[in-house]
Amino acid sequence: MNMDAILIILMFAAGLALGAFYFISLWQTVRRLGETENRMRLLAISYVLRLAVVLTAFYLMMQGGHWERLAAAMIGFLAMRKILTNRFGPQKAMEAVHE
Repeated sequence: MNMDAILIILMFAAGLALGAFYFISLWQTVRRLGETENRMRLLAISYVLRLAVVLTAFYLMMQGGHWERLAAAMIGFLAMRKILTNRFGPQKAMEAVHE
């Protein structure tokens, strides 16, 4: 395997990790909405932090104009979204909100 293929695989894995971070953090935020008084502040802070981490990581992955690295990371990110959606599903999400 050449170095480019290894980097693409690593970027895909990094995208999976970023997706797990983003969507699990989102899941935790939604679960905490019922426990907090200031829901808007919780949502805003969570959104800004999640977005800052993910966008910074994507930017660093693309350094030097390597769009294919970013594309591999995005595919990994979206794959993790699909994995977690299948794992938790809409039914489990509704159960968590009503707890």
